[in-house]
Amino acid sequence: MNVFAPIGRAVLAYLAHIGRLAVFTLDSVTACFRPPIYWNLIVQQMMRIGYFSLPVVGLTAFFTGGALALQIYIGASRYGAEAFVPVVVLVGITRELGPVIAGLMVAGRVAAAIAAELGTMRVTEQIDALTTLATNPIKYLVVPRLVAAVISMPILVAVADSIGVFGGYVASTQSLGFTGAIYLKNTIDNVTYHDVSSGLIKAAVFGFIIALMGAYNGFHSKGGAQGVGAATTNAVVSASILILAANFLLTNLLFTD
Repeated sequence: MNVFAPIGRAVLAYLAHIGRLAVFTLDSVTACFRPPIYWNLIVQQMMRIGYFSLPVVGLTAFFTGGALALQIYIGASRYGAEAFVPVVVLVGITRELGPVIAGLMVAGRVAAAIAAELGTMRVTEQIDALTTLATNPIKYLVVPRLVAAVISMPILVAVADSIGVFGGYVASTQSLGFTGAIYLKNTIDNVTYHDVSSGLIKAAVFGFIIALMGAYNGFHSKGGAQGVGAATTNAVVSASILILAANFLLTNLLFTD
């Protein structure tokens, strides 16, 4: 039976980790609806999460839209369906690539920053000091980041969608010889509310995941500088994996009858 002891310890440790994450998530969500609400911290975090992430997300979306247009044209030209390039670029960006690419880029930037910041506060006992001063650390540190991420990500993805579609327009008109007016008309005629709204719903979920993973890993870090580094890595990896998994589940939920 000693052969199975390491497996049992690993399973129990994993279940304990899942339990801590579930309790932390429940505490964070319920704290969002209890006063006090630190609006100044929420606005500050919205600037950090949304506004300061716009350059990297915008550049990524632009080049992704351009590359998508080129690849779709190559495939569609085999069947004489080049006219569908604007439609497929629009649907691909608004439904999938816009939210997912933005989510992954923000996860690499924001989840790591949140985990590093809260992890440093944990190992230097600043979080314990907040508790001593009768301040709920979850309400003061976690809730503003959760709320800001859920609000900022849909706005960020809406901008990324526009830039990504524009990138497809630039690639199609400059490299593929499309007429700009016709390309824009096909794009406008085929945009639907459901395509855009589904991407924004995904963005809000992704924002929640990013802030939650960063806050959870930073909040429970230990072991000094090495522990903060591990928490930062775990935050980015876990957020990225959960974003891809949530994207699959949301796609099944939103686009299947």
